[in-house]
Amino acid sequence: MARKHYLVTGMSCGHCAASITEEVSRIPGVHEVDVDVAAGSVAVGGTDLDDALLRAAIVEAGYAVAETVAA
Repeated sequence: MARKHYLVTGMSCGHCAASITEEVSRIPGVHEVDVDVAAGSVAVGGTDLDDALLRAAIVEAGYAVAETVAA
């Protein structure tokens, strides 16, 4: 299973984590989403993960992707 890691700005609570999890989980191939609000990070696990779609889902949830972190 592949993993992608992102630093995300604007998250402050559990609702933020739930919003991102909901949007990212809709993307084909995503098997798990781990949001760490305190660290400002999102880790996504799955198969054939599309970076552009993952970034767009985070933005759709209302947050900004600061950078992609090498796993």
